[in-house]
Amino acid sequence: MKVSLNRINDNYLFEAKSASGVPVLIDNKTDEPSKGASPMELLLMGVGGCSAIDVVMILKKQRQEITSYKMEVEGQRKEVRDAKPFESMHVTLYLGGKIDEAKAIRAAQLSFEKYCSVSITLEASVKITYSIVLNGKEIK
Repeated sequence: MKVSLNRINDNYLFEAKSASGVPVLIDNKTDEPSKGASPMELLLMGVGGCSAIDVVMILKKQRQEITSYKMEVEGQRKEVRDAKPFESMHVTLYLGGKIDEAKAIRAAQLSFEKYCSVSITLEASVKITYSIVLNGKEIK
């Protein structure tokens, strides 16, 4: 896997591309207005996107009817020398539809513990927790 970054202004704005050719803008959040996501925001998006794809795939295979899916990923950071890495992340999955509670819980568990390569990459240094809200009711 390989990505490329190309600087597109005189400051910190970059366009990143992967083999798919889809551009992603990356910018420094200290310069407002920012024209792209920060690298740390992209890391949160990576955890969310990876898990979201897993959960949808698992629930579709189980013939569950997903009518809505929203996710929030929040990261807590700590100071380490001059850096501020994540020490923990919490993911909240908001699912809607005709979905069995046990299947929703199992799909999330499988994603975070077995399938999500992003979460598994981070697990040695970042504690990742999750909760599930199904049709407006918190089930985990």
